[in-house]
Amino acid sequence: MNREPEREALKTRYLPIVTEMVDRWAEGKPLNPESGRANGYYRLTGWLLDYVVQHKGLPGGVHAMPEGCDRFNRIEPSFQVDFDTLAEGFSLPE
Repeated sequence: MNREPEREALKTRYLPIVTEMVDRWAEGKPLNPESGRANGYYRLTGWLLDYVVQHKGLPGGVHAMPEGCDRFNRIEPSFQVDFDTLAEGFSLPE
């Protein structure tokens, strides 16, 4: 059974909330001059979107974002996100 269409529909539905949450997280963080976004912005967006699609809910507690690589293959360190604070006031659409 192919669940890809359902997964894509959920991604489309949840992306605005995920983007709003990650934008809140990024406030005040130094910008990466190459992307114009905070370091880790795209990694957190991808991780959070995958999480909410899989669990159909927002994460709680502190989660470590995995180590990553930028487009120049430079290592970007792991970082922690407190979702109890970040998710405050947010809910997923039905």
